[in-house]
Amino acid sequence: MKAILVRQFGGPEVLNLEEIPRPSRPPSSPCRIHAAGVNPYDTYMRAGTYAIKPPLPYTPGSDAAGVIEAIGNEVKK
Repeated sequence: MKAILVRQFGGPEVLNLEEIPRPSRPPSSPCRIHAAGVNPYDTYMRAGTYAIKPPLPYTPGSDAAGVIEAIGNEVKK
């Protein structure tokens, strides 16, 4: 799958579109993400000026939209 990765802090030029392995979905996370949103604090994190610096590399985006997928025993309510 394709993902934006930040491998060093800096301006927009540090955003890299890369091919990465598709992560496996743990049973405790029955949501298939279709889109992720990037917020203003993501630009501060990318620049390295946010109070908390993420470990590198990281993928910006903290809001998500998708489809809830639950099977049998995974449905609690």
